[in-house]
Amino acid sequence: MSLQSPFAPAVTPATSAGQPTGRALDIGIDDVEALASLDPARGTLPPRAYLHSDTPRKSLNGEWQFRLSPGIRQAPRDGWQSGRDLNGFTSLPVPSSWPMHGHGAPAYTNVQFPFAVEPPHVPDANPVGDHVVEFSAGPEFFPRALLRFDGVESAATVWLNGTELGTTRGSRLAHEFDVTGALTEGANVLAVRVAQFSAASYVEDQDMWWLPGIFRDVTLQARPGQGIDDVFVHADYDHETGEGVLRVEASRAGEAIDAVVRVPELNLELTAGTEHRIPAVSPWSAELPRLYEATVSAPDETVTVQVGFRSITIEDAQFKVNGRRILLRGVNRHEHHPKLGRVVPRDVVEAELRLMKQHNINAIRTSHYPPHPDFLALADQLGFYVVLECDLESHGFVNSGWNKNPSDDAAWEPALVDRMRRTVERDKNHAAVIMWSLGNEAGTGRNLAAMSKWAKDRDPSRPIHYEGDWSSAYVDVYSRMYASQAETELIGQGVEEPLDDPALDARRRAMPFVLCEYVHAMGNGPGGMTEYQELFDRYPRLMGGFVWEWLEHGITVTDEGGREHFAYGGDFGEEVHDGNFVTDGLVDAHRNPRPGLLDFKKVIEPLRVTVAGDWSGFTVRNGFDFADTSALSFRYVLEADGGVRDGGAGDGGAVLADGGVDVASLAPGAETFVELPAGLASLAGGRAAVLSVSAVLASGTDWAGAGHEVAWGQSVQAITVPAAPRGLEPVGVSEGVLRLGPVVFDRVSGLPLSIGSVPVDDFRLALWWAPTDNDLGSEWTGPDRRPLATQWSQAGLNRMHPRLLGIAAEPTADGGEALTVRTRVAAADKQFGVLVDYTWSSDGESVGLRTQVRPDGDWTNAGFHVEWARIGLELVLGSEASTVSWFGQGPHQSYPDTGQGAKSGWFSLPLEGMDVDYVRPQESGARSGVHAASVVLDAGTLEIAGTPFALTVRPYSLGALDAATHRTDLVPDGRTYVYVDHALRGVGTAACGPGVLEAYRLAAREADFTVVLRARS
Repeated sequence: MSLQSPFAPAVTPATSAGQPTGRALDIGIDDVEALASLDPARGTLPPRAYLHSDTPRKSLNGEWQFRLSPGIRQAPRDGWQSGRDLNGFTSLPVPSSWPMHGHGAPAYTNVQFPFAVEPPHVPDANPVGDHVVEFSAGPEFFPRALLRFDGVESAATVWLNGTELGTTRGSRLAHEFDVTGALTEGANVLAVRVAQFSAASYVEDQDMWWLPGIFRDVTLQARPGQGIDDVFVHADYDHETGEGVLRVEASRAGEAIDAVVRVPELNLELTAGTEHRIPAVSPWSAELPRLYEATVSAPDETVTVQVGFRSITIEDAQFKVNGRRILLRGVNRHEHHPKLGRVVPRDVVEAELRLMKQHNINAIRTSHYPPHPDFLALADQLGFYVVLECDLESHGFVNSGWNKNPSDDAAWEPALVDRMRRTVERDKNHAAVIMWSLGNEAGTGRNLAAMSKWAKDRDPSRPIHYEGDWSSAYVDVYSRMYASQAETELIGQGVEEPLDDPALDARRRAMPFVLCEYVHAMGNGPGGMTEYQELFDRYPRLMGGFVWEWLEHGITVTDEGGREHFAYGGDFGEEVHDGNFVTDGLVDAHRNPRPGLLDFKKVIEPLRVTVAGDWSGFTVRNGFDFADTSALSFRYVLEADGGVRDGGAGDGGAVLADGGVDVASLAPGAETFVELPAGLASLAGGRAAVLSVSAVLASGTDWAGAGHEVAWGQSVQAITVPAAPRGLEPVGVSEGVLRLGPVVFDRVSGLPLSIGSVPVDDFRLALWWAPTDNDLGSEWTGPDRRPLATQWSQAGLNRMHPRLLGIAAEPTADGGEALTVRTRVAAADKQFGVLVDYTWSSDGESVGLRTQVRPDGDWTNAGFHVEWARIGLELVLGSEASTVSWFGQGPHQSYPDTGQGAKSGWFSLPLEGMDVDYVRPQESGARSGVHAASVVLDAGTLEIAGTPFALTVRPYSLGALDAATHRTDLVPDGRTYVYVDHALRGVGTAACGPGVLEAYRLAAREADFTVVLRARS
């Protein structure tokens, strides 16, 4: 191992082609070359577990002095490390990411490196941040203490009172330095020089913002002479006997010591290093996270650990915890804060983990690095299965065919194995950690195999995960990203495509399968979650998966008008970037749930509640792996239409009956039928009614209060399709206009001008929507691999214009007349189009509108059939809306392959609540299954009813939505845009993954649908 620091002269300077061979005159060349060192950190203590000790400790977090230099050549070399000559320094909080505090700017890339790929060298434009803090140390930190850094990006050199302690490597890994001899009683000066890029950056190419700084805690810890350096807790569980098996290793300076282990709750005291079997312990699982507090004591120190007894086995291609196959209902989680960058306060972490539990999530993959150490303690306590990932990703090498990839370069082996070692040692005592992951998207190679071997030797109790090598040669589970539902089913059946090597193929088929990333949650979506979950439930080999991802990485910025919004890649002047691909998640950057999270909660709910069609009762199936239903209570509520008008959305739903239901405790996997009170159906009196049954928490937990809903089911009755109004009214003709009941039409175009008091500025067939993020992604399945947005644009779907074919008044059976407006809608330069007939009839108060759609011509473009986004109507109302009420699915949006979490009922929202504020504006906000709706406008109220349709209401046009790149681009124009859709396509996950499943595609086809409109003043 080299002894030089990244900012000290290298013992053996690196060379490169074209470097001068004469007398070097380059300023700082030694520091530049030192940054290219492949060595692990220098001067650090051996990695160990993160321990809670009774020895003194002092947080050095707070306000530090900071100076930024554009590169290592320009950074001053001497003086400042001792706290002298601090001219040009300003105040900066630590922990922090310095670009979030006005020093430089964030930069985002997904795969590509933001600098030339010439490993191990980094660019000259490499910001360097100097950090200085003065602190006082009392006598309790003598004679020995250490200094701990929990996270520094990317490489640092540390000085204490002018004495260099060493360097860091591995941004998301802990580094500890022995400060004995350098620390003084009283005042001390700590100085840290941090470079944004180093050789380590080549293996830290995770999909996230590049945000340098000291972003985790800095701590001074006393180390007594007879203390405990490390503890390794082995707490196994025998599911056949119910016994716990406990062995605790304690060490000092790498040697085992005879510490005393005590577990008061078990009346247990034993010597470290001995194994003890404990009868009838309560095992730990994510559903029942039972922990026992234990202490480990040496003469001068006691540490406290939380012990969870559990076992992990792989049998019959199944992943088992405590002898039972488990199903991962997981998410990938990055650490991000919209105002602080890589720094996430503890209260935010606690709140987001509780939010996960409230939405039935039971597993987390720490993408793609170890999280803050406090995270694991919370995961133990609240109950999560954690796949803990090493701080490794070299994805940018894929662009050069993985040439020079560190994963297969022997020179990188010490550094990569060191990263794995630090990952495992820090978090080895946490019951929540069920697998170690070697990293992410780092190709294949010998160094990954070496990392796996080291981890298995050190901790054989946990399986190894890594997705990047599909042959699975050095892992214990078969892992993939974004495998389609069809391929996932083949894997579940064990009949996937074989590997070329029969031995490897047989080995892999004996492994359980996990989707370490799936249903990419970017923008509107993700679609297709239900189909995946059905496969997970059906095939025991399938372990479940982790949604990509939990959290959008938007950065809060303020526009010139003082409005806050989220920025993404390219908003900070990056030379290369990956746009809004950084803003994908089930929650926004403030941890506010997106509709996708509400749907995911329903898809993965651990109980299935099915209400009988006759309302006599409901079936409940316990899908928990370990927990019975004793912690839950069951409630029902019966709601019906308010009764002023049949199906009138504006009337809301009235509660006719509600109450609790006694349900005997169900064991995992058990199912029962529960009777409901008799006569519920008769209470509705023939009105549209919804019966809902919910399973809720009977009492409060660490993560939710009593009454929190875990699962639900519904049954709807007496839904009638409103009949079109009788055609009693004749068509009136006057100068420039036609009249039919409450509707006034333009006599030349046949377009409606007003419906009662509500002005209509435009009216047309709608076949297109503003592309979602998924529409902008390449199609992974189907014959046409172009992004759907490209297909639509090239087919002209976004620029269709009508041509009038004729207007006619035709007699009705009721003695009035129907007004028929016939049109052909097509795009410039296209021979194909759509024939659309609009037929209006009225009884004097309401108006019926029948729309008949017939494709005309060959709807192919570039040799492929053209799909539509929707088949519906756009009504542009010349008045501002304030409120939308409806009877249908809600309250959040739903599309054909989403909306699983939407309930049937009566809902009302202000207009701004109808939209979804995705970071990049796009199609959103449709409410499906709508039977009746009311849009309250300044000019009156427009009521809409019909066969179940999808309703979308916005204060801006499709064109404005399509042109916008950020939320602040969307400005209401004083009108209201109402979309009544007979059919919608699904949204899929093609932003990164499979497109829309065949069942949810919308081919060009005929349609015939009717809606009833009425305006009220």
